[in-house]
Amino acid sequence: EPRPFTTPLSLVSSAPDTVRSAVTTILLLTGSIAHDVPPMEALSVSVCRARIVQNSLKELTSARQTLTDKASIGGTSWAIDPVSNKMVVTADRTVSGAELTRLSGVVKGLGSTAVLKKSAGEFKPLIGGGDAIWGSGGRCSLGFNVVKGGEPYFITAGHCTEAITSWSDSQGGSEIGANAASDFPGHDYGLVKYTSGTAHPSEVNLYNGSTQAITKAGEATVGMAVKRSGSTTQVHGGTVTGLDATVNYGNGDIVNGLIQTDVCAEPGDSGGSLFAGDTAIGLTSGGSGDCTSGGETFFQPVPAALAAFGATIG
Repeated sequence: EPRPFTTPLSLVSSAPDTVRSAVTTILLLTGSIAHDVPPMEALSVSVCRARIVQNSLKELTSARQTLTDKASIGGTSWAIDPVSNKMVVTADRTVSGAELTRLSGVVKGLGSTAVLKKSAGEFKPLIGGGDAIWGSGGRCSLGFNVVKGGEPYFITAGHCTEAITSWSDSQGGSEIGANAASDFPGHDYGLVKYTSGTAHPSEVNLYNGSTQAITKAGEATVGMAVKRSGSTTQVHGGTVTGLDATVNYGNGDIVNGLIQTDVCAEPGDSGGSLFAGDTAIGLTSGGSGDCTSGGETFFQPVPAALAAFGATIG
């Protein structure tokens, strides 16, 4: 249910090749005499091997624009898969009938640059509700603690801060923070300012009695191993499968520039932490499926949120 970058010629560094030679002969261009040079025990050469791909970045970018212009349908997503070198378009279970026919037609018109697949789930923001944070409209999860202007804040999903303005760390509890900024749709990040006296260590709850210290933010890469912490399903791991994804959650709520993963999530995990070791990677946005059946889950990149708010991890 609703819930890149490739080039025509990519260079892949192979393992060093060891070249052994008894004698290397060099022909001096200033004369006709060839001089023998003593052999080297081993010469290590780092070889770059070219992989020719079918679709150029320009073609894939054009396909993205075509999908945006002609297939803006709730319950869909698309992202460039650098492995297959195609734009992968996903339709959740709510896309059917005339809408599915329309989407299929657009994808077919893109030829070899795009492929359509169906998801058994439904794309949706995972609000329901790191640690649980509560408001009058429901429950979400805290993403990462940050610092702005020397003051403590935390970041979470923008669809959470659009729905809720004041936060506590228990249902009906005392306020721990209030919204300072919010951006959804388009992006999916929100900034909450802590009330005085609230502890705010830079760490993620691992739900096993321990925490993971977070010291910096970083960009996701396809194939990166990541973990997600959220207040509904706690900690789950997986892999980054796509970058710069566009997701249409329906009702005009379209979010761009997301990280696509195969990590599971459920309602209430929204805003929670996606991380790799001590590096903050993303904020849980939405997805399809659950932690029983699996599915796709999308994350707002943390570096973009920090840049928008003028904040740093801390």
